[in-house]
Amino acid sequence: MGAGIAQLAATHGHTGALEDTDSNAIMRATGAIMKNLDRLVEKGKLTNEDATAIRDRINLSVADAAESSSLDDFHDCALIIEAVVEKLDVKRSLFARLESVVADDAVLATNTSSLSITAIASGCKHPERIVGIHFFNPPTVLPLVEIVPGLATSPSVTASARALVDSWGKTTVLASDTPGFIVNRVARPFYGEALRVFEEGIADMPTIDWAMRELGGFKMGPFELMDFIGNDVNYAVTRSVFESLFNDPRYKPSLTQQRLVDAGFLGRKSGRGYYDYRDGASRPEPHKDPALGLLVFERILAMLINEAADAVLMRVASPADIDLAMTKGVNYPKGLLAWANEVGLPRVLGWLERLHAEYGEDRYRPSALLRRMVRDERRFFQ
Repeated sequence: MGAGIAQLAATHGHTGALEDTDSNAIMRATGAIMKNLDRLVEKGKLTNEDATAIRDRINLSVADAAESSSLDDFHDCALIIEAVVEKLDVKRSLFARLESVVADDAVLATNTSSLSITAIASGCKHPERIVGIHFFNPPTVLPLVEIVPGLATSPSVTASARALVDSWGKTTVLASDTPGFIVNRVARPFYGEALRVFEEGIADMPTIDWAMRELGGFKMGPFELMDFIGNDVNYAVTRSVFESLFNDPRYKPSLTQQRLVDAGFLGRKSGRGYYDYRDGASRPEPHKDPALGLLVFERILAMLINEAADAVLMRVASPADIDLAMTKGVNYPKGLLAWANEVGLPRVLGWLERLHAEYGEDRYRPSALLRRMVRDERRFFQ
């Protein structure tokens, strides 16, 4: 991730430093950057001279994890973006060390996908200059970036960070400092409800994936996508959101996924996940029953729309930014709120009320905003 961000910045004319405490990580980063640039040259998108200039703008070095002096390469940087391990104590320590090196007006940004910006900034002398700039992987390719101010972040820092990332050709959205921000919060039912449908024996994994692709228009089904992301990564994000939102049952992790992680079945990268990717393995065929597929698809879609509506209610982001984030960040076929308008809000509410009545679980409670909008005969984006 760090290598991709460094390449993106250098491509847009910025000279900077890329550091890691692991020399092997720096070697991998160098290889990844050169491979990416060579591919762009082969495609005619860059000249050899352009590629060389981009590479020369990135100073790669190995840092000492304990010594602030090892960060001296960042002394003159106006913006530093960290992409270290997702551990709060590690990030807090790094930012405190950076503060002793950089200029007073330098902006310190975190690429965290799940930790609180406010919590990271709390260990800093100047929390007003800490901001979240959350890229999606790979940052050189995926268009979305979530800009996340913490409680103490200066509005001018937020605005300048967003303007800079916009100038790099990215699509930015503004998210509040809440667990999962926009995408990792709103997308949870795509995985969680699919797992629940499977665990209840309503449909098997290939059938659920087929329904979401063929009936829903998603590029990948939930189990295919979890295997692509990595079950360890997806499970960790789910746990983080669940625990950070005080164990709200809507975000409850799945025992099925935990068992796969325990077994080391992490998906494509390990050769096994929900599906078997080893040589000679064959993919089970789905049951292409339109009625069953529609039942599965509508249940998952209802939960996704409910989550998007609740994100509006809880001021996670604006309706426009929520829909933009889900189409640009995770490639959904439609913005969920626009999709709700298309389906009809009363119909979506009916799906949710039936689920809530059947299960009696808070997991299926309809969003208060969705209820109000149906009552007042309103639509999103009016």
